[in-house]
Amino acid sequence: MSGQPNTRLADHFGLTGWSKGELARLVNRQAAAMGHPQLATDTSRVRRWIDTGEIPRDPVPTVLAALFTEQLGRVVTIEDLGLVRRGRTGKRRPGGSGERSDGVPWAPERTAAVLTEFTGMDLMLNRRGLMGAGAALTAGSVLSTAMYDWLQADPAAPSALPGPRAGYADQAGFDRYEAAPVGSQEVAELEHSVDIFRAWDASRGGGLQRKAVVGQLNEVGGMLSYRHPDHLQRRLWGVAANLAVLAGWMSHDVGLEPTAQKYFVIATHAAREGGDRPRAGEALSRAARQMVHLGRPDEALDLMKLAKTGSGEEALPRTRAMFRTIEAWAQAAMGRGQAVRRTLGEAETLFVSDRGDKEPPNWMQMFDKADLHGMQALAYRTLAEHEPAAAKQAEHHAKIALELRSEQRERSKIFDHLSLASACFIADDPEQADRYARLALASMSDNSSHRTWDRLREMYRLTAHYAGSPRIESLREEIEMVMPSDQPKPVGGRRAAPA
Repeated sequence: MSGQPNTRLADHFGLTGWSKGELARLVNRQAAAMGHPQLATDTSRVRRWIDTGEIPRDPVPTVLAALFTEQLGRVVTIEDLGLVRRGRTGKRRPGGSGERSDGVPWAPERTAAVLTEFTGMDLMLNRRGLMGAGAALTAGSVLSTAMYDWLQADPAAPSALPGPRAGYADQAGFDRYEAAPVGSQEVAELEHSVDIFRAWDASRGGGLQRKAVVGQLNEVGGMLSYRHPDHLQRRLWGVAANLAVLAGWMSHDVGLEPTAQKYFVIATHAAREGGDRPRAGEALSRAARQMVHLGRPDEALDLMKLAKTGSGEEALPRTRAMFRTIEAWAQAAMGRGQAVRRTLGEAETLFVSDRGDKEPPNWMQMFDKADLHGMQALAYRTLAEHEPAAAKQAEHHAKIALELRSEQRERSKIFDHLSLASACFIADDPEQADRYARLALASMSDNSSHRTWDRLREMYRLTAHYAGSPRIESLREEIEMVMPSDQPKPVGGRRAAPA
């Protein structure tokens, strides 16, 4: 008991509309449904949890997380509720102050438990059609401050026990896989499944396979509750990191932003547990891309600093090139033209310096020459909002990206067409812009990515200057007609046709 109010629990409790007595009754009912009929919670105990910071014994934290998850319609973990006992999270960064979001970084014995708990509740919400709304994204600066020293330090030595690791037995989440040791063949099959999910996501977007990825990740969390030989354990952590990044990217792709960020943090922890710092850095770079997309480029730059320093010297030149392109996109969103050009120049130099003498990790195989040019096009297109002359550079790189894209990268091709159309509008070439916009529209109905619609809305705004043109007016009407009903309608003023 801390003696201090549990503000996290109090804040969530205030959102539910429950009374303390009602919460006590719900805890008893839910605990009985989960196989703990002996639990007897009353109003005074709930009051102590909230007012004095008393942390209830297991399984109450898990029960509370399940109740708040169902009531609020988004994943709520025991960390979110402030119910992790002291000593189970990482140390604070020297000189730091204030409470960290979600208690990150987690102690090693918590990572698999958090992974399993979060995925289980995500699956529960997915089944019931609830969305991950109502939660706030953690600021990039907060994550960076919390994780800076931890990410660069060596992971703790693993336990040598062959059975379930201590502290895991009572941390089972919903839909948890029945944990058991696995062998190299099972791990190889899991690694292959990641490749299949990744290819599907690149082609069709994250909406259709997100639940399958989350379910697979939940199973891997159960496997990680057992101590395997070191070489298998590292591979399992690698699978967990890859699946968590995919779950995060797919969640971001369909607009579940706080859920996406949580998966990126889980992926960072899993990669570090497996000793793969570059993978941990790449997971953080995904969180940075998310921040730029959401209009928070300064926080993206904070995360990219952490990603670069955390990756260490092991990151291949191509990985570092990818990091530079994300930095450049964030700089472009802030109108820093000189920094954008310098950073993209560094990215090109790093990319061509990769001699290919080392086999790139499978998670980097998606970043090829087409992606390099696609990201350059996006950065220059973003910069063109501040410096219209940059639109020509955006056109140049988008055209190269489209020439190099494989047919399986359908979502990336949509983004390239939208970058190109936007650049043409800014460069005062509406006829070409119309052509590329329609090529993007032709593919969007077959894709489940919400981000493509977000980029389409950005392009639509640029059409307002040409709304007097019959061709562009027709394009605007078509966009308004095909925009999904669950998406915000595009906005952009209309200008009267010239006399």
